[in-house]
Amino acid sequence: MSRLGQTTTVKQALRDLAALVARIGVGGIFFANGWTKLEDGLKATGAKFLAQGAPAPGAWATVTMLTELIGGALLIAGLAVSVTGLILFAEALGVFVVAPPLNPISLNELILLGAASLLLAVVGAGRVSVDHMVVIRRRESEAANEFAADTEADRVIASLREPDKSPAPEPEARDEPKDTAATEDTAPHPRPRGKSGETSRAEDPAPVPGDTLVAGRKKPAARTRRPPSD
Repeated sequence: MSRLGQTTTVKQALRDLAALVARIGVGGIFFANGWTKLEDGLKATGAKFLAQGAPAPGAWATVTMLTELIGGALLIAGLAVSVTGLILFAEALGVFVVAPPLNPISLNELILLGAASLLLAVVGAGRVSVDHMVVIRRRESEAANEFAADTEADRVIASLREPDKSPAPEPEARDEPKDTAATEDTAPHPRPRGKSGETSRAEDPAPVPGDTLVAGRKKPAARTRRPPSD
């Protein structure tokens, strides 16, 4: 790891540690104040708010007790710190405006608690918190879903790219033309004979020199004409 990376890691660790200490301190004070109101009872807490000039002291006692108990516990655990910090800041601001404590120490404590709650709401709970664990799990779940989707897409693409392994259809048998010339019978056939055993036609005599065969018959040779004698 580079020097810059080490410096960033140290700063992040110190930031997380500071956020943890602030959450425990601020949330612990809020929770302790709410627990004190719960132990004193709503009537005694309402009497204190009445002495501080708050309208509807019983309602103020109930709201502040529940806000401080629940909000302090959420800050310590680091759960929904952004929302919880804003709610605690609004509660401290409301008490400061409507019913400021008569004791200056309590008043200063109220101001500091409100400012620290606002700071935690903006900065966050840090990595040592339930919020961070929830974020990590959500990110891991989203990453797993994306990986599964990518794997399925790759499988579909691979199946589309695979060649068709089905056997190719055999070519249809074609009737090849038969060589009629090769199978034709060229052997000489004897002439048919009649009942007497003679051929139906008399055999033609051998051609005489000078004769010409025309359509199977002999054509006598042309005779030269002699000039008439005187």
